[in-house]
Amino acid sequence: MKFSLLNQVRVQNPLVHNITNAVAAYFAANGLLALGASPIMADETEEMADMAAICGALLINIGTLRQPTIAAMLAAGEAANTRGVPVVLDPVGAAATALRRETVARLLAEVKFAAIRGNAAEMVFIAGQAWQGKGVDAGSGAADAAQIAAKVAAQYGCIAAVSGATDYVSDGLTTFAVKNGTPLFPKITASGCLLGSVIAAFLAVAERADSLNAVTQACTVYAVAGERAAAGLAETQSGTFGVKLVDALAALTAEDVERMARVEAV
Repeated sequence: MKFSLLNQVRVQNPLVHNITNAVAAYFAANGLLALGASPIMADETEEMADMAAICGALLINIGTLRQPTIAAMLAAGEAANTRGVPVVLDPVGAAATALRRETVARLLAEVKFAAIRGNAAEMVFIAGQAWQGKGVDAGSGAADAAQIAAKVAAQYGCIAAVSGATDYVSDGLTTFAVKNGTPLFPKITASGCLLGSVIAAFLAVAERADSLNAVTQACTVYAVAGERAAAGLAETQSGTFGVKLVDALAALTAEDVERMARVEAV
């Protein structure tokens, strides 16, 4: 697999509209800047149509929900769909509360998503299967992550990415396993949220027919950046890892990713 879309992100510098959570906003903005994209964080409903007119992609992350933000998410999704702007959903803690369950159901009913990215517990909920989730983190369950990715993709006509020690990316027919990564990812908050933003940046510069490749490239680039950032760090150096991850996203080249990538069809 070639990783030319990383260069395209840096050449095109796409504007990525993030409606994201309070914990993730700063980290996601810096990560996108390091990658080569331009972030904008806006959640006022009256701005959503104008945002869709200027942005290359939209990320909807439900990490911190408020009724005004939910209205903005729905308005932004509708405006992006109208303009053909790819929309990414990050259903943070989707099964944890009634409000989250209701919001995700409404978003899935009213917005067409190009990609959905979540951890195993979140994606199992999206797929309508039984799983034990805890807070916004993955719980334990017997479902196979590759099958869950394929099911979500087929069910919603999108690319699905299930994040974990191995990431699985599927369009419902073809599924890739991204085996790069580091145990330090879950040690820092918003690491998954930043991945959602990175996926949006890659979709912003890709042809729609190439969405599976774009999301797979995004997950691989991010996982390889994590590996490089974690090199030489102890398990207790999670704070240092967060800083080094942003640095790694800035320094990473397509050639680096091609050399280090461990991606296979499953």
